Amino acid sequence: MSGPEKSPGKSAPTAPRPARRPRRLRLDLKKTLFILPNLITVSSIFCGFDSIRIASHAETSDDFHRAALLIIFAMFFDMLDGRVARMTKTQSAFGLQIDSLADVMSFGLAPAILVYEWALSRFDTIGLVASFLFVACAAIRLARFNVLAMNPSGQPNKASKFFLGLPTPGAAGILVSIVVATDAVPGGMTHPEYAWVIFGITIALAAFMVSNVEFRTFKDVRLNVRTVLFVAFAIGSSALISTQTKPALGLVWLLGFYVLMGIFETLWRLPNKIREKRANAAAESEGSSPPSDSRDCP
Repeated sequence: MSGPEKSPGKSAPTAPRPARRPRRLRLDLKKTLFILPNLITVSSIFCGFDSIRIASHAETSDDFHRAALLIIFAMFFDMLDGRVARMTKTQSAFGLQIDSLADVMSFGLAPAILVYEWALSRFDTIGLVASFLFVACAAIRLARFNVLAMNPSGQPNKASKFFLGLPTPGAAGILVSIVVATDAVPGGMTHPEYAWVIFGITIALAAFMVSNVEFRTFKDVRLNVRTVLFVAFAIGSSALISTQTKPALGLVWLLGFYVLMGIFETLWRLPNKIREKRANAAAESEGSSPPSDSRDCP
């Protein structure tokens, strides 16, 4: 006996589908860590921007000191963002580019405007040219650094032992420390007899930034007797100058010693580089010369 026939066109009732739960937003830790060093870099840009704002309206020495202090804070953020990127393994081509742009703002434009408003404005057009030259050389140096730091695939190369040209934070640090240490000089460094010294230092720093002088990155420092003696001399001499005069003059000496060390090491390695170039040129010329006929040999 067959069961009851189902009416045509009607389907069996289906069970109701369970309601979908709303998806929870998951925090992507890798993307969050990628943002962190870039936020630190943006903080450096803000310090440079605020330093420009204060220096352009400065009327007292305290205003110039505040503008200089902001550039020092920018240096702190500049050191911090690279370390954070390496610790979190979030180095990228984007981070390299935004870091260079921040350096142009905070260590090129900001110190140039600061030193112009502080001392070089008395020279009118010549002072303006010197300040602009500092900014232009900082931009050129950073553009060259980006080109050398990128491989053909667009990714950053392995960190080198030397910087080609004086790093912009070092050049800015010398100018800023001179501004902060102005009270250590009788009459202040803005006195006409010292203003020409500031002019010459600004031009020299601009030239060192675009030069081929190699400056150490200190990323390959090894603990040995020479390193210990070098560090002891640098710290001891800076401490002596700081205690005898002004702490900012100790920073001037320390950064100036870094420049002198780069010049000395470049000159010390120059003969070896010349010999290497000559050897490479000789090897290339021998490799490109036509092979000799073996029948000419005795």
